[in-house]
Amino acid sequence: MYKTAGDAATFMEGLKPLVAATAVPQIVVCAPYTALHTVIEAARGSNIDVGAQDLFWLKEGAYTGEVSGPMLAAAGCRWVIVGHSERRQYFGETDETVFKKTGAALEAGLHPIVCVGERLEDREAGHTETVLAGQFAGGLAQLNAEQFARIVIAYEPVWAIGTGKTATPGMAAAAHSFLRGQVAAHFGNQAAEDCRILYGGSVNAGNSVALMEEEELDGALVGGASLDPTSFAAIVKSAYST
Repeated sequence: MYKTAGDAATFMEGLKPLVAATAVPQIVVCAPYTALHTVIEAARGSNIDVGAQDLFWLKEGAYTGEVSGPMLAAAGCRWVIVGHSERRQYFGETDETVFKKTGAALEAGLHPIVCVGERLEDREAGHTETVLAGQFAGGLAQLNAEQFARIVIAYEPVWAIGTGKTATPGMAAAAHSFLRGQVAAHFGNQAAEDCRILYGGSVNAGNSVALMEEEELDGALVGGASLDPTSFAAIVKSAYST
């Protein structure tokens, strides 16, 4: 929940020239609803895609304040984040609603970035894999193979979101490897190889190079460090320089 439309315009003006020459497969800026139009217009003709931070699971209805997948697609979005840890923590998001929102995003022609991750107490108790397996089974395993091929997974350990704590590259790689194993078990080895899994959790310009050097990490879901164009561009560049 940052940036008015005017702030977003300034951000995009600063970001575009900094990443224009990058060879990264995809750069996505996920803006708040009120800034989506501004960001989408600013991104035209650039190498930046645009996404939203959430959506509702129905196309329309008496759900005041909600925004649907078709609304986002009509606005020009191509991506949407689903099941972010903050949505789970503060707004009652569950594995069931993550599954419903993922399906709604796919039906609207959007690419969902589906988030999973354990809390600090889960990791300290040695339950990381149990939590990830449960979230995968509840929110992703129910998709068919064609649907699954259109999603991106983001592993974001809740204990590392906005805390300054970051999973070590090895810890992140181990979690990604486990998730890839879940993909293989449900959708086959080729799907596991093709699936993109991002790491999110206090990623910044100082640690992104080491994280991106891990073969299991296919990119980053960047939070606070993405609010500044220079910082975000440095992370983008680290993803293609490794």
